[in-house]
Amino acid sequence: MRLAPALLRLSRSPALLALALPLAAALAFSDETLDKVPKSEGYCSRILRAQGTRREGYTEFSLRVEGDPDFYKPGTSYRVTLSAAPPSYFRGFTLIALKENREGDKEEDHAGTFQIIDEEETQFMSNCPVAVTESTPRRRTRIQVFWIAPPAGTGCVILKASIVQKRIIYFQDEGSLTKKLCEQDSMFDGVTDKPILDCCACGTAKYRLTFYGNWSEKTHPKDYPRRANHWSAIIGGSHSKNYVLWEYGGYASEGVKQVAELGSPVKMEEEIRQQSDEVLTVIKAKAQWPAWQPLNVRAAPSAEFSVDRTRHLMSFLTMMGPSPDWNVGLSAEDLCTKECGWVQKVVQDLIPWDAGTDSGVTYESPNKPTIPQEKIRPLTSLDHPQSPFYDPEGGSITQVARVVIERIARKGEQCNIVPDNVDDIVADLAPEEKDEDDTPETCIYSNWSPWSACSSSTCDKGKRMRQRMLKAQLDLSVPCPDTQDFQPCMGPGCSDEDGSTCTMSEWITWSPCSISCGMGMRSRERYVKQFPEDGSVCTLPTEETEKCTVNEECSPSSCLMTEWGEWDECSATCGMGMKKRHRMVKMSPADGSMCKAETSQAEKCMMPECHTIPCLLSPWSEWSDCSVTCGKGMRTRQRMLKSLAELGDCNEELEQVEKCMLPECPIDCELTEWSQWSECNKSCGKGHMIRTRMIHMEPQFGGAPCPETVQRKKCRVRKCLKNPSIQKLRWREARESRRSEQLREESEGEPFPGCRMRPWTAWSECTKLCGGGIQERYMTVKKRFKSSQFSSCKDKKEIRACNVHPC
Repeated sequence: MRLAPALLRLSRSPALLALALPLAAALAFSDETLDKVPKSEGYCSRILRAQGTRREGYTEFSLRVEGDPDFYKPGTSYRVTLSAAPPSYFRGFTLIALKENREGDKEEDHAGTFQIIDEEETQFMSNCPVAVTESTPRRRTRIQVFWIAPPAGTGCVILKASIVQKRIIYFQDEGSLTKKLCEQDSMFDGVTDKPILDCCACGTAKYRLTFYGNWSEKTHPKDYPRRANHWSAIIGGSHSKNYVLWEYGGYASEGVKQVAELGSPVKMEEEIRQQSDEVLTVIKAKAQWPAWQPLNVRAAPSAEFSVDRTRHLMSFLTMMGPSPDWNVGLSAEDLCTKECGWVQKVVQDLIPWDAGTDSGVTYESPNKPTIPQEKIRPLTSLDHPQSPFYDPEGGSITQVARVVIERIARKGEQCNIVPDNVDDIVADLAPEEKDEDDTPETCIYSNWSPWSACSSSTCDKGKRMRQRMLKAQLDLSVPCPDTQDFQPCMGPGCSDEDGSTCTMSEWITWSPCSISCGMGMRSRERYVKQFPEDGSVCTLPTEETEKCTVNEECSPSSCLMTEWGEWDECSATCGMGMKKRHRMVKMSPADGSMCKAETSQAEKCMMPECHTIPCLLSPWSEWSDCSVTCGKGMRTRQRMLKSLAELGDCNEELEQVEKCMLPECPIDCELTEWSQWSECNKSCGKGHMIRTRMIHMEPQFGGAPCPETVQRKKCRVRKCLKNPSIQKLRWREARESRRSEQLREESEGEPFPGCRMRPWTAWSECTKLCGGGIQERYMTVKKRFKSSQFSSCKDKKEIRACNVHPC
């Protein structure tokens, strides 16, 4: 007996030897030791020969393939999940895929290839590269990998898993840790890559397609769009095998894309009609708003179409709205049988598929084109956690619609002349309604005469005829159709059912019980869809009645209750919680007493074990750009939670913020407001006056330079007089005026009264290039006035910081 795979891995690491020894104690080994087994011996046979404790019928561990298929499609990827039911867990595992009845001793015994999804959880075994194992031995409840199915001709494949839990190794050849998949041409019903045989049927057949939507808030409650939910108009056709409208694994045409994203059938119909040689009938049915209504409120959308020997396939599609690009439909459904007849009835449940043109994951995701375009594929329950169809257990999607295709007539000589049943005979004899009148407008006819009697008075097939007259032919170049019309018929009383050929509808649902308590009656009805062609009366019953019981143990004090509602969600997100359901009183007791029936029920519910799933985080993203273009700002980075938050204790931060520093922002020169204009410097004649402004902030770090600080403009007070004495007198007056003004300024001036100061010198160079330096400037006394009574008239000095940006 060989070592189990987890023990083999652990024994190669001295640090994990302590875990390997208890595992060895739990197993019974042969005399052959690990050291005697070369690594290359038997390829991966040691894994297959590993044996351990095994419990019959246990279900705490399970190996599941997405969609629970029994068959695989060659080359297709499948999501494989290995899980433990809470409160169980496992520390290690091994996963392999073998061809049926192979021992695994050779490389060619293994089938398909595994693909790692999460490298932190899973890796390929170093001593068996085709097998998958854990990255680190720790407690876990689930792992997932992709398995790519082998090429065609491989046959059946066995997926096997081994589990290491505490000191016990489980390895099952049958049961919940083994899954058998056999090769099949398709994984899903309706997939169109199955081989299509040539049709040998004769004549034509007419079918009715009826579409029953089952997409409602009750059946698909998660994020159900309550507004604008609908099925778009149905578009499709009956066609040959040389034309494909859509198929899984193919790419959506522009017409399919417009149906998938917009619900518009216009482009699709144009594409179908362009293939006129390959198409017999274009299938169209109206849209359905809202997506679901009871049939007693509105009939299900339906359409009729025909098939023949060369165009015996039918395809259609309709969009789920709103959705990114989700549809349902059939692709290349073959209505020709191997017995050279026509299929009588097809009933198919439909699941949604993705057109591969939009990357949204919810019903109302914003438009996000898929670039490059992906292949058409069925949706699954594990596509995305935000998907309305998501199921962490990977179960199948609840069907959203059902399509029923019924044969309603056959025309022409048939190869298979044996009718399927009596109803089929009636269907074959039913007059085929013409979809449209193909009579040219230039041909004017009388009305059709009544049908003649049948040429056969027995149950053998005969013919009957009707006629019309050609009144006028307005255009001789356009031929007019025949004036006679023939139909097959049978003699009266040729049905096995009550001597008539009545065609009845399905029974309408039962009416409510006639009483609300005790024994009563209920009824249901149906109607005649087609009366006998011989004019006889239908004798089949159109109404049925039966007894019904409501609240069997009925008394005057009994309550009439509604059915129980759905259970509420569990009150806990992990561990043990409670859930409730409710019902209401439909009718109070007849005797006026209080209703004693319970209106609510509660029961325990178990969610996944708390804190058993670790906090799995993605790596930090790159830092974002600084929030500013210069100076001090902020920048952020994020990471994502990879494990489900409600299943674990994850308090790690998902975003970080830090400061960032860019080169200092330029500072422009700042100036004070302009001063008032000075007086004219001349007492007569032409002169000038000036105004000034001060520099409030010198430009820094490349800011805008300072503009002018002095402005001058001309002034002219009055003309100067020619008399010199008068002129001198006025000069003297002006000089005395200026002197008095100067004395006044000296006594009142600020900020240095009694002083006349020189202008500030320029700022000195900064003492440092970065990290914060110092600049200085000076103002010296030019003149101290004798009249000054202030002793503060002295030289001035200013200091400021410079180059404060970091080095």
